[in-house]
Amino acid sequence: MKSVLGDKRAIALLLGPALLVYTAVMLIPMLWSLGYTFFTGNVLKGFTFVGLSNFERLFTDPNVGPAIIFTLKYALIVTIGQIVLGYLMALLYQFFLKGSSSFIRTLVFFPVVLPTVAVSLLFQKLFEYAPQNGLVNSVLNLMGIGSIDWLGDPKYAFVVLAIMDIWRAMGFYGVLLFTGFLDIPDDVMEAARLDGASGWKLVRHVVFPLSLPVLISSAIFSINGTLKVFDSVYALTGGGPGSATTPLTLLMYRKAFAGGNYGYGSTIALLLTIMCLVVTVVIYRTNSSNSKEEAS
Repeated sequence: MKSVLGDKRAIALLLGPALLVYTAVMLIPMLWSLGYTFFTGNVLKGFTFVGLSNFERLFTDPNVGPAIIFTLKYALIVTIGQIVLGYLMALLYQFFLKGSSSFIRTLVFFPVVLPTVAVSLLFQKLFEYAPQNGLVNSVLNLMGIGSIDWLGDPKYAFVVLAIMDIWRAMGFYGVLLFTGFLDIPDDVMEAARLDGASGWKLVRHVVFPLSLPVLISSAIFSINGTLKVFDSVYALTGGGPGSATTPLTLLMYRKAFAGGNYGYGSTIALLLTIMCLVVTVVIYRTNSSNSKEEAS
């Protein structure tokens, strides 16, 4: 193995195809999109060089601020929901279901593979207000509570959207975090039990610290996915009512494709990329600092 890794030709042969595909699929489009930020127009009308005008417009556009706030709010709440519920499900698989957890894991994971449009239609019917009440409003009526226009009120539309995306992804993170539990040595768990650790003490002092790396990776994966949310918002609310549930991705889509301005759309995409990088670095650095403090 050392002789292979020490051979530059072997390294180039092994990594060359992957790097070539990554460059063609990721790096070149990213650089191409970055170049668009200095132009206005599209492929049909042509492009005009405008320098930094798109960046100036970004700071004065009244739609950008609300989109940033919604994106960050959505990402924070949905990420916490996905990770917390996923972690609780992983604990359930590990300590309570054990051998029978495979069927439950498959059942809970099922929403992950469902098409976004199908899930959105399901939630539209569940929370329907007109022309007839959906299941949720029907239950509220039975309890003596009036019907709520879930998708027509900005605050309720956000709630429905968050519930839908947490429900869809919590099974995925439950399975992902459960795999982190499998890496915890059995002798460590047995030693902790012999020392009197059980229940919450076992989770807090043994399971949580040893599963922290996969938990941090899951959080980074989730926050990046929620910051770039598009399909579920577009399918469920279309960004409405008004622009109350419009994230940066949907704003970018409207400016670039519906509005025909690739340059300004690429500028919004660059802003979103910077946000993802900053959040990822903050989470990683925070975890690294905590690890160093615990080690010292």
